[in-house]
Amino acid sequence: MLNDPLAIVAAVASAVVAGILIFGILTFARGGEYNRLNANKIMRWRLMAQFVAVVLIAGLAWLMSKG
Repeated sequence: MLNDPLAIVAAVASAVVAGILIFGILTFARGGEYNRLNANKIMRWRLMAQFVAVVLIAGLAWLMSKG
């Protein structure tokens, strides 16, 4: 599985989602003006990254079931 490029891309995409989530949680915890101005933008980035990660993982599962 480590030789499969799609598996590596899915792992990287999942790590990106986790990174954005952690950044958002830290921003929410700090509060302040930056959080007020950017909270929704950070959440939208997380949702887009999560969508890409889910599509890649589903594609990986579909490809693996084929052969």
